[in-house]
Amino acid sequence: MSKNIDHLLTNAIVLTMDEEFHQYEPGAVAVDGDSIVAVGLEDDLKAKFKAKEITDCGGKVLMPGLVNAHTHAAMTLLRGLADDLRLDVWLLGFMMPVEREFVSPEFVHLGTSLACIEFIRSGITCFADMYYFEEEAAKATAEIGLRALCSQTVLKFPTPDADSYEKALEAAEEYIKRWKGHPLIVPSVAPHAPYTCTEDILQATAQIASSNDVPLHTHLAETLVEVENSQEEHGMLVIPYVEKHNLFDAKVLAAHCVHVDISEIHTLLKHKAGVAHNPSSNLKLASGVAPVTDMLNAGLDVGIGTDGPASNNDLDMFEEVRLAALVAKGFTGDPTVVPAKTALAMATRLGAKALHMGDITGSLEIGKRADLILVDISPLHNAPRFRRDTDGVYAQLVYASKGTDVTDVMVNGQWLMREQELLTVAEEELLQRADTYAKKIDAFLIEREQSVLSKLIAIGGALEQESFEVQVKVRVTDPDAIVDKIEHSELDILHYRHYHEYDTYFHFEDPTQGQLRYREDEFIDENGECNKVRYRLTMIGRTRERHFPSDVLLSRSRFIAPATHSLRFYKEYFKPTSETFIEKDRLRWRVLFQSIEFYINLDRIDQPNLGTFLEVKSRTWSQRDAENKAEIAEQLITFLGAETEEFVAQDYIEFVAEA
Repeated sequence: MSKNIDHLLTNAIVLTMDEEFHQYEPGAVAVDGDSIVAVGLEDDLKAKFKAKEITDCGGKVLMPGLVNAHTHAAMTLLRGLADDLRLDVWLLGFMMPVEREFVSPEFVHLGTSLACIEFIRSGITCFADMYYFEEEAAKATAEIGLRALCSQTVLKFPTPDADSYEKALEAAEEYIKRWKGHPLIVPSVAPHAPYTCTEDILQATAQIASSNDVPLHTHLAETLVEVENSQEEHGMLVIPYVEKHNLFDAKVLAAHCVHVDISEIHTLLKHKAGVAHNPSSNLKLASGVAPVTDMLNAGLDVGIGTDGPASNNDLDMFEEVRLAALVAKGFTGDPTVVPAKTALAMATRLGAKALHMGDITGSLEIGKRADLILVDISPLHNAPRFRRDTDGVYAQLVYASKGTDVTDVMVNGQWLMREQELLTVAEEELLQRADTYAKKIDAFLIEREQSVLSKLIAIGGALEQESFEVQVKVRVTDPDAIVDKIEHSELDILHYRHYHEYDTYFHFEDPTQGQLRYREDEFIDENGECNKVRYRLTMIGRTRERHFPSDVLLSRSRFIAPATHSLRFYKEYFKPTSETFIEKDRLRWRVLFQSIEFYINLDRIDQPNLGTFLEVKSRTWSQRDAENKAEIAEQLITFLGAETEEFVAQDYIEFVAEA
């Protein structure tokens, strides 16, 4: 007696992608409700089941839907925004400033909806996402009918959806509790990366994920710089560092893992972590190539991800699977590694296991959800078909098929696309809204690019205040005498420091932009050893606001910001037309003279070798105050015994440029 079911798909080349890679031709799949109830030869299933809907697959490949193991779906709205840049410049100089300005619940819902359309059209039925306002990503995904691991991002600095990481952690846990148990969405938490999170964040997110029994999604060892910084700052590689802080208490999905050694691979394996390999993104951002062959040989669950559409720039998994296979061969010099069958397994069963969702999706097996696609392998670019080798069909799918060959998509037993017609979402209206965002973002960046100051503020940390200072400097031939006078007089010394300073000045084609100084301050202790280093950016306006008698200057320093990135980053981000480098040894005193606070700097200019200068400075906020302090600054120079005929009417950068 036949059993009643909802769907029977017949006349197909069925690739189960299970552990044994079973194939059936002509094959069939029986679906009832949201699950697969049988897989096998067509005649056998026709005899066993009576379906409400019978679909003749026309000889197409019937296989599990593809699993995109790592992406940032809402970034479809940032596709093509900033390309051909290093990862840090791309992320910190462009993506994050734009995200701070524009990312909102509406932005995330729209961007994720657009991504879901692209996913469906290229045969993706499940994806792992990481972004802000992730509940909106979950809503958009569920409305359209796809399956996803939706991970709420947490970082150590303010984000578009949280002004502190404590709030981000709280919001992530509340979101997880609201969505846990949803038929399509697995909620998750995502500490962005070790270098953007504190140790407390790593530990707290692991606790949230483990206590709620959900995965944890993060980026690990993506770039060589990340690994080198981890060794320098923590004395260990990235994987041991996060292991030390209990990240693997959770079920981890680790994106990238480009720069990991064999011991780190075994650490990931020991903790049953999944890895998302993102070949296009890693190549485009020059991050490197992950040791996928070593990972697979060790037994790691390695999936394939597109990464976000702002760093790939498409979401076509067929393209990604093909690249994963080719890159492995090219970088190992062995054409037999990551064969087509393995690459396709990474995009299906292994990918689902990497997401810790292998029990419900990733292969066509009884009891798993009915997440499946039909792929037409008859077009010209895939003809002819050889049947001698049963693995030939995997090669056709990996090396010749395209996302556009996907004709039908079912998720959780529901059709989302039939004969390439979308059934659950309207595309045109979403594209129009996306274009509106593009125009606003263009206008924002065009305005920012016109001003060095705007670019400084965009990357965060700048103190938005102007400080004026009176300064006077003289050349000195006997610096020891100056030191002796300072330390053995009635001057009230408030503070003393010894620095070694390395200054790189950026000059721009438009002189009204001012100059940007990148400074590395080494704090020198009483033993002459460096005990701390500080990095700062200073946006310098017009050098001379006013010229007082005796070559006393009133200058303006507009904005000061911590330099949290490398000098290379700032060179690539600000794109100066030229640079000037100055190295100096500085003794600095903060003193009271005639009841006024002054800074006394005794500067030995080592590069270029220009000798020693005594510089006296004081902050001022009005013209009258500036005139008074200018006169007293000159008196202080005289008091210290310097020769006033040696006044230098220039700042160091001007003096060095002329020299």
